[in-house]
Amino acid sequence: MRLHPKPQAFPLDMLTVNRAGPEHLSRQLYHGLVAIIRSRALAPGSELPSTRALAAELGLGRNTIVSAYDQLVTEGYLANRRGARPVIVDLPDGPRETPAEVPPVPLRAPSRRGQQLLSQPCHHGRPGHVAFHPGMPDASSFPFGVWGRLVARRASHGGETLFGTYDVTGHPALKEAIAGYLYSARGVRCRPEQIVVTTGAQAAFDLLARLLLDPGDTVWMEEPGYYGAKAAFTVAGAKILPIPVDQERGWRLDAPDFSPRLIYVTPACQHPLGITMRMEERLRLLDIAETANAWVIEDDFDGEYRFQGRPVPAIQSMDRSGRVIYVGTFAKLLFPALRLGFMVLPIELAGRIVNALSTTGQFAPLLLQAALADFITEGHMSRHLKRMRRIYAQRRQLFREIVTERLRDEITLSPAEAGIQVVGYLREGIDDIKVSQAAAKRAINVSPLSKYFQNTAPTQGLVLGYAACDAAQTREGVERLAAAIRETLG
Repeated sequence: MRLHPKPQAFPLDMLTVNRAGPEHLSRQLYHGLVAIIRSRALAPGSELPSTRALAAELGLGRNTIVSAYDQLVTEGYLANRRGARPVIVDLPDGPRETPAEVPPVPLRAPSRRGQQLLSQPCHHGRPGHVAFHPGMPDASSFPFGVWGRLVARRASHGGETLFGTYDVTGHPALKEAIAGYLYSARGVRCRPEQIVVTTGAQAAFDLLARLLLDPGDTVWMEEPGYYGAKAAFTVAGAKILPIPVDQERGWRLDAPDFSPRLIYVTPACQHPLGITMRMEERLRLLDIAETANAWVIEDDFDGEYRFQGRPVPAIQSMDRSGRVIYVGTFAKLLFPALRLGFMVLPIELAGRIVNALSTTGQFAPLLLQAALADFITEGHMSRHLKRMRRIYAQRRQLFREIVTERLRDEITLSPAEAGIQVVGYLREGIDDIKVSQAAAKRAINVSPLSKYFQNTAPTQGLVLGYAACDAAQTREGVERLAAAIRETLG
């Protein structure tokens, strides 16, 4: 510490306090003293007035001065000396504010991986803009009263087991419940120890991309396909090759030229087209994966909501070599903000996953997991799902009728078999990006179909979620969408 050789007059005029202000007087004094020290109005090594002297000058209580001085000592602005007044520490200059006329020095750019992360597409919508947010379930129909009681019960009786970072692969009761549900509803064959609970499906894709892919590895992925999964694989350094998918021909699995390290598919309800993978395509997919020794990620997107026949069994149920990883989420079944999903891993991978989860922090709150386990085992989820299938079937029919009647010249709806959204193909000459922007100004939340194409020429259309809208909201939403299209057409 360097002591200043000559005493300096204390710049009392730089200290002002407002007794009527919302900030405590000691904090006001603290900020004023920091300004004096940082501006070097008093040189390093200068003594501050005694607490009694400064209290008398400012008309403040001595304890107010002591509090401000103590904070400055704690933060390293002042140094205490036994039997003497505190002195100003000789601090480095630190950053200075740049004058307005001087251009700021550009910050260092993020890493290449960081730039990839920052450039990925996303679509989260806004509160209240439920028409026609793709994949948005009807939150107003969820039994929040039941859910609240289950959470409160677990919070009251959870003990230490629910309030630490234990069971990072998932709460044992929830893993048991998921295993039972998957077997009865989707034909998935697994033991509870193969299940890993995640903070949603996207967290699973991010973790799997880091676990299974090296930079330069090839990923086969549907086109059009889910851009969230593609983002995770891209940021991991993978090379994405498209598997073309369309309404008439389904999955064209022979298209990519390079052997894949990983294949990503949404076979139960293709996202975004809503079609279901046929048995011959499923068998062909497994054969390709066997030949290439590739992993398969089966994203069970909206698999529970099928409106023609029963939900189809998962590809995982046909896997005999332990290469299919099944990923699911409760976002559509319950509500998206719950942020709970899961993946079913092969035994050998599941046994080592704890280290990866601990490193990434991608494990979900145990309190919510325990409440969800109760929600499933006590039958609330099956009753809720049965009710929502009935409601969504009605809303799906009404939505198709209204759009066909009101927008028959602008939009052709796809004959989707499953899911709580549908693709509307736009008439030639209508730009889906411009329509989505015009719709957003009218509080209508639609996703442009072209965003789901990354490697091939995009098709112009809109991905339209109908599940969260009742009859009145659907009619009003279609009218606003019609106005958005008219604006786009000029």
